[in-house]
Amino acid sequence: MADSPRTPATDAPHDAPNEAPGVEQNEGVRMPSRRRVKPWQVAVPIVTLVAGLMFAVSSRAAHGTDLRSGNTQLSDVVAGADRRVKEKQQSVASLRRQVEQAQSAAVKKDGPAAQASKINAQASKEEDPAGLAPLTGQAITVTLDDSKKSVDQLPEDGTPDWLVVHQQDVQAVVNALWRAGARGMMLMDQRVVSTSAVRCVGNTLILQGRVYSPPFTIKAIGDPVKLKAALDDDEAVKIYKQYVDLVGLGYDVKTEQNASFPAFTGSLSLKYARAQR
Repeated sequence: MADSPRTPATDAPHDAPNEAPGVEQNEGVRMPSRRRVKPWQVAVPIVTLVAGLMFAVSSRAAHGTDLRSGNTQLSDVVAGADRRVKEKQQSVASLRRQVEQAQSAAVKKDGPAAQASKINAQASKEEDPAGLAPLTGQAITVTLDDSKKSVDQLPEDGTPDWLVVHQQDVQAVVNALWRAGARGMMLMDQRVVSTSAVRCVGNTLILQGRVYSPPFTIKAIGDPVKLKAALDDDEAVKIYKQYVDLVGLGYDVKTEQNASFPAFTGSLSLKYARAQR
């Protein structure tokens, strides 16, 4: 180890005892002086102890998991909401069946209930066109899907919007089928009625609180020949088909001889905006 440089002690008197900092002279024996304890020397161990206790409590409460996870994805939130809506719809359908069973039982016992049953029978005649009754018959299924091409495969003036199915594309097919005399319609796994509204959110569709990703299927019960002809004649559908050829959007039409649609079980309440004065 190299020696550190020393400065000669020429300034001190020859007979003066050498004194080092922090050392007191006492009867010719050098004794260590008492050092004062500074506040931070006490505070640091206390803070360290408290921090350790907090980490221990947090670990015990979390059971080995992250208490504040930063990995929550929007897709997980949407999927959770979609799952809750589906569960609520199933619960509503179950309750409706219970109500119908209770009404049927009451009809056999009560005169006024029998009269009410006649009124319900008259109302039931309107359930079929309203989508409130199950339906079977010949049908066609139209499937719309996003393109499999990438943006760099588009024509020079192309945009990413060309590669995805939009709300107006689905609405064009739905409207064309209604005009052709469709008796009933399904979008994905839900019955479509007069109050159904299809909305586009990014590249997904929301229908009656449920979220769907492509491919999108629209199924309609009716005369297959008339339904297909209506699709071929619709201007909006023709425009969509141009992009099918241009960028590879998905478009497929199939016929089904015996399709079966469930009754609509959701709410028929209308929500609308009012102009404020």
